Amino acid sequence: MDFQLQSDQDLIHLYVGGDEKGLVELVRRYKSKIYTSIYLLVKDEHLAEDIFQDTFIKVINTLRNGKYNEEGKFLPWVSRIAHNLVIDHFRREKRAPTVNTSEDFDIFEVLGEYDESTEDRLVREQTHKDLKTLIQLLPSEQKEVLIMRHFADMSFKEIADITDVSINTALGRMRYALNNLRKMMQVKELSLKN
Repeated sequence: MDFQLQSDQDLIHLYVGGDEKGLVELVRRYKSKIYTSIYLLVKDEHLAEDIFQDTFIKVINTLRNGKYNEEGKFLPWVSRIAHNLVIDHFRREKRAPTVNTSEDFDIFEVLGEYDESTEDRLVREQTHKDLKTLIQLLPSEQKEVLIMRHFADMSFKEIADITDVSINTALGRMRYALNNLRKMMQVKELSLKN
């Protein structure tokens, strides 16, 4: 049986039926998206790993107890669990999430590499570094939507479900985030010219 061709729902049924490979394939399928979205919010590799593991412990417990009922919506459901665990962590810590800017992990490497000259690579790396810095300056709701949409590749419906707002609110936050980033980039360019 080729597990990669199975739907999420089929893999869940396999796991609930006692075949661990169903869960292994689900984790393989979504680990990158879920871990990355956690990591970008907590900006700490070990904490992100802990929250990722806690997320899948909750997933396993829910599946084993027969309480999963969101047909065809596995990724948004797991993402919502992860998001809630991140929120719980920050409530305990009483601080706001920020985007990681450490050199240990670069989200832009996840987005794919291509052949480029040294000059192009340096320009791209500086642009990415500048963008990460600017993203940190956004209000938390805008930053959260931007991260979920562009780095975790979530739909606006998934973002709305996870953040418990309407799709229009999620779209509005994204529009404000992009407008604010554009303004900050224009200010940065003007200050470099002077």
